[in-house]
Amino acid sequence: MKITQDFATTSDCYRAGRTITVKGLMLHSVGCNQPDPKVFARFWKNSDDVCCHGVLGADGTVIQTLPWNRRGWHCGGGANGTHIGVEMAEPSTIRYTGGASFVDNNPTATKKFVLGTYKTAVELFAYLCKMYGLNPLGDGVIVSHSEGYKRGIASGHADVEHIWNKYGLTMNQFRKDVKAAMNGGTVDTKPSGSTKTLYRVRKSWADSKSQIGAYSSLENAKKVCKDGYTVYDESGKAVYPKAESSSNGTYKVRVSIDGLNIRTGAGTEYPTTGKYTGKGIFTIVETKNGWGKLKSGGWICLDFAVKI
Repeated sequence: MKITQDFATTSDCYRAGRTITVKGLMLHSVGCNQPDPKVFARFWKNSDDVCCHGVLGADGTVIQTLPWNRRGWHCGGGANGTHIGVEMAEPSTIRYTGGASFVDNNPTATKKFVLGTYKTAVELFAYLCKMYGLNPLGDGVIVSHSEGYKRGIASGHADVEHIWNKYGLTMNQFRKDVKAAMNGGTVDTKPSGSTKTLYRVRKSWADSKSQIGAYSSLENAKKVCKDGYTVYDESGKAVYPKAESSSNGTYKVRVSIDGLNIRTGAGTEYPTTGKYTGKGIFTIVETKNGWGKLKSGGWICLDFAVKI
């Protein structure tokens, strides 16, 4: 990892000169197919807009755009006053189709890039945790933007899980890797270009936090798969048991974010319909592995909805 300072001296955040007592770190993903951190740094440096503290790339590059203890504007919520916010660049091989959904035009290259940014992020966050005496495993110390939203300290975004879930990367594992890196450990991102399949055992593909294991052998994954869990391949397709558990029953949920995708089936492996819920109250008529079928048609991820 190499950190280069290129402060956005014309940005509102830099000129305001407000400082924070650093209590945590928030990880973001830029949400567009631009792999070069320098592009973002140049934009913030030549703009009077708000900005985050830095942006990182897949090759170990980190560009610091604000002093770490300067109050940035990175999450649209209270964490601006407590957390350092860092963006991860995203590969040129993806194309966003709406909200957090994207088409992957080169899965091998995309995977290599995402794993590269993961490694850089682990090294940077270990460095910052040491600098500010933070425990990466402490509650709310290291969070993603989407976790911040669920905590009520950030606006409604899906990053970084929207791109990490596809590769079995989770914030829980990230925090553990940061802790290990602080103690001199290395980051093993394994598949960096390999096509080896890992079978993941979760309650649902969308619920990465429920994962109890990832196995190169399908038979080993089956052995630990218990009631309420499913074995998924790397694309998010359920491979065991074949029939996903589901339940009927009508109830209402409240969606509080914009741009929640509606899909043709219960999982991210199904294409989007091109429509979004928007904010409001919606009727669910069927539930399947963390997904709800709308009365009006299509499925939504219930991670972003609250039952009422």
